[in-house]
Amino acid sequence: MTDQPAAARSPERIAIDTIRTLAMDAVQKANSGHPGTPMALAPIAHTLWTRFLRYDPYAPDWPNRDRFVLSCGHASMLLYALLHLADVQEIDADGQPTGKPAVSLDDIKQFRQMDSKTPGHPEYRMTTGVETTTGPLGQGCGNSVGMAIAARWLGETFNRDGFTLFDNDVYVICSDGDLMEGVASEAASMAGHLKLANLCWVFDSNSITIEGGTDLAFDEDVAKRFEAYGWNTIVLPDAEDTEAFAQALEQFRATDDRPTLIVVRSIIGIGFPTRAGTHKAHSDAPGEEEIRGAKRSYGWPEDAQFLVPEEAKAEVTNAVAGRGRPLREAWEATFARYREAYPDLARSLDELRRGRLPGGWEDALPTFEADEKGIASREAGGKVLNAIAAHAPWLIGGAADLSPSTKTEIKDAPSLEAASPGGRNMHFGVREHAMGAIANGIALTYLRPYTGTFMVFSDYMRPPIRLAAIMELPVIFIFTHDSIGVGEDGPTHQPIEQLAALRAIPGLDTIRPGDANEVAAAWKVALSHTHEPTALIFSRQAIPTLDRGRYASADGVEKGGYILADSDGAPEVILIGTGSELPLVAAAHEKLVAEGVKSRVVSLPSWYLFEKQDQAYRDSVLPPEVDARLAVEQGGAIGWDRYVGRSGRTIAMSTFGASAPIAKLQEKYGFTVDNVCKLARELVEQAK
Repeated sequence: MTDQPAAARSPERIAIDTIRTLAMDAVQKANSGHPGTPMALAPIAHTLWTRFLRYDPYAPDWPNRDRFVLSCGHASMLLYALLHLADVQEIDADGQPTGKPAVSLDDIKQFRQMDSKTPGHPEYRMTTGVETTTGPLGQGCGNSVGMAIAARWLGETFNRDGFTLFDNDVYVICSDGDLMEGVASEAASMAGHLKLANLCWVFDSNSITIEGGTDLAFDEDVAKRFEAYGWNTIVLPDAEDTEAFAQALEQFRATDDRPTLIVVRSIIGIGFPTRAGTHKAHSDAPGEEEIRGAKRSYGWPEDAQFLVPEEAKAEVTNAVAGRGRPLREAWEATFARYREAYPDLARSLDELRRGRLPGGWEDALPTFEADEKGIASREAGGKVLNAIAAHAPWLIGGAADLSPSTKTEIKDAPSLEAASPGGRNMHFGVREHAMGAIANGIALTYLRPYTGTFMVFSDYMRPPIRLAAIMELPVIFIFTHDSIGVGEDGPTHQPIEQLAALRAIPGLDTIRPGDANEVAAAWKVALSHTHEPTALIFSRQAIPTLDRGRYASADGVEKGGYILADSDGAPEVILIGTGSELPLVAAAHEKLVAEGVKSRVVSLPSWYLFEKQDQAYRDSVLPPEVDARLAVEQGGAIGWDRYVGRSGRTIAMSTFGASAPIAKLQEKYGFTVDNVCKLARELVEQAK
């Protein structure tokens, strides 16, 4: 057996089989992974990259590049092989070239190993060329809709006659599993509504799941479903027919009034002697005999491992770079002329690409006068949003059919719709899960998105919130109706465990402001974040606006926690509050001080930020020697032990709520000044 593929085979076929054999060899060496799908999809992925994708491997952050999303992220070796064969060059966090390949052959040999650039599922920021982190099925589909929305928004906002800066397309490879997931259906429905003609999903219909054939649970006509969504649909019977697939992509490029779904029938693990077309080809190392048999069927050297023939790499690199580099260079020349013709727009685009907001937006933050009657933090949030929006033109977003309740509409701004792709108010419909995934895709395409829904529905969108944190995306998730303060709507709409669940997500800054001025400070923090998402937690009910002449400035929110009020001398008891309970503990503090109890009030709206402060600061706010601590929050008590310690107590929710007026609920569950004072006195006595 020679160490090269059989003679008289085209460079295209050699490249396709290189992708297949790299996938097999990497999975076998790692003793884990998913070889079957990369083997099946190699022909269509190769065709897409070498004949259609507008991408410069030597400038992989070119703004007008086509985006390629592998939504079925378990097939990651397909993407890693393409990045290697296309000679995509690595860039650092600032977009500067490092002089290294994004994925070297050695990286492929380290597939699924510690600190490798080829993890089990593609990870954004870890590997240049990975446009989004995928793996949880359906999420890449949702992200792609956001990318397509953002691309159209950028074109509508920045393109001018004779200056086309944005006209890129978004391509997705998705699987049976992706299209079983509800998030993909939600996202596809919205894409059809918005007529996203720059979006193409390639559906790998191999009819196999981990448990067996898809007919165990999934036998619908997917093409008809997507036709109902308003998509252009094309069905191809054979993934090996690259010319038919190329014609389908040409049809996508010619379609200007709807997104396109290309259904491709494939054989998972094609070439395996016994596993091809079965669920056994989906995952796990195939074994040496299966690999040898597959290589034999390709005319490949059976004993060669990680073989990359020169003609394979040259064929892919020359095709991708040969098309992408001239396009990128022409774009740069156009942008240079654009900079002279439209200097303000060019400056805005520069800022947007760097993740910056225009200077002066912080000056627009409102301040709120003391008011005992107060204002709901959702109302204050809406006022702050609109004050900022006038100075932050690429801040866009909306709610899951709840903007009148969440106060997340930008006043006097158009809606983002099919006929107005440059609008700022998004209408996600009752699609919380897709809303989160779409927002992530928007954030991956330069813009600053926010979303809005009731806090109890954060459960419906937890996967994209988690992925935003993993990818370090500065998405702003607004959650209103944050507690039993929802009142008469009852326990189905009164969040209890959701706050703790959000705080548990690493890298997510969850902020629950205690009055209108803390709301403004929370928005300032959220927009200052460049590498982490923020969850803003707002109330339905009015909250008194504290007198900041009497109490400490709300600027303390920037440190996550601060001393709101104190008494003379060392405190005997510390009252800790967040959100709507902050004015409650402030009122209890006043009563305790009048009784001679040395009380301190600590506002702790962001545990995330507070834990980032040094120990000296945290100890100055919560002195370790003070054991008498009482935390008050209308949510679950989980997590508060870190701040109240073994000797402290909480007034929190240990059950679900009830349907009743808010005053009755507060009395029933102990959220009253009298109860706070009672427990505080007991803690002081206990500490003596």
